[in-house]
Amino acid sequence: MFKTLPHAATAWTRDGRLYAFLAAAGFSLKAIFVKLAYQSHPIEPLTLLALRMAFALPLFLWLIWKSRTPDSRPLSRGDAGRIWMLALLGYYLSSLFDFHGLTYISAGLERMILYLYPTMVLLLDACRTRKAPSARTWLAMAVCYAGLAIAFGHDLRQAGQGIDVLKGAAWVFASAVTYALYYLGTGDMVKRMGSMRLAGLAGSASCALVLGHFLLFGHPGELPQLPADIYGWSLLMAVLSTALPIYWLALAIQRLGAPQAAAVGTLGPVLTVLAAWIMLDESLSLLQLAGLGLVMLGVTRLKPAGPARPAAASPMPAAPAAPLTPPVPSTPQARPS
Repeated sequence: MFKTLPHAATAWTRDGRLYAFLAAAGFSLKAIFVKLAYQSHPIEPLTLLALRMAFALPLFLWLIWKSRTPDSRPLSRGDAGRIWMLALLGYYLSSLFDFHGLTYISAGLERMILYLYPTMVLLLDACRTRKAPSARTWLAMAVCYAGLAIAFGHDLRQAGQGIDVLKGAAWVFASAVTYALYYLGTGDMVKRMGSMRLAGLAGSASCALVLGHFLLFGHPGELPQLPADIYGWSLLMAVLSTALPIYWLALAIQRLGAPQAAAVGTLGPVLTVLAAWIMLDESLSLLQLAGLGLVMLGVTRLKPAGPARPAAASPMPAAPAAPLTPPVPSTPQARPS
């Protein structure tokens, strides 16, 4: 049996399943690192986000370098403007809203709310195209929000002040909406430049926006007084929950295809809830698990999964969408962050 373990690990690496799992695990730890940072020291969300983006900037630049190809075209002025807009929506505002929300609600509830973003993509796209979703889609969305209501009720009963849960949920919901807008704006650009290059460019632009915001309206003078733990959690967020998962996910897409990599990405909310239970001592009840199950069931039924297909010709193919990760224009059903 023990002899088969290295062979199985090699097989999982070769076909991409290991990379897809590592990406899902890395994305799922983001909320855990944020909550641990908040527990270690009373820090403002903007300061924590600025530290994360400062550490992430060299990694985003590395993603740009990693995605370069001989036929890579220089950016046009229009592309540059769109990248700044995407950075504003998907990496700057969405992240800032999410960090604010995590000061009030549990990591498990945060992950469930964020995981609803495909329903927002479908509704926003329906408004844009003026085509109503199908009855199957409406039913799937109803299942999603029923599960969220169950989990939300659980957190309201657990919280000492219900207003904090409402406030935190509103912040995270705003994060999901801004990310859905980001997602809708990425389709043609992903096809032209690849998700890895787009993630590197938009991530680098978002770092400039966040750091500029922090320098103008934050408290840079307090940085030397912050404990080492804050810098440690910020570095872990930048490496394990940002750059490496994006790279692992690209490798998984190359080997598995987008639908199968997205299927592995559905483990994200489960991993977040389990990690929050183990590392943050958050409650884990049958009611909460039932809500999580309904949310995941509804999201996976929003669009039928297609058969596996080879990655696009670009060496950096599109990846399943998640906050602070590149999107998948073809299948918005997975959220492995």
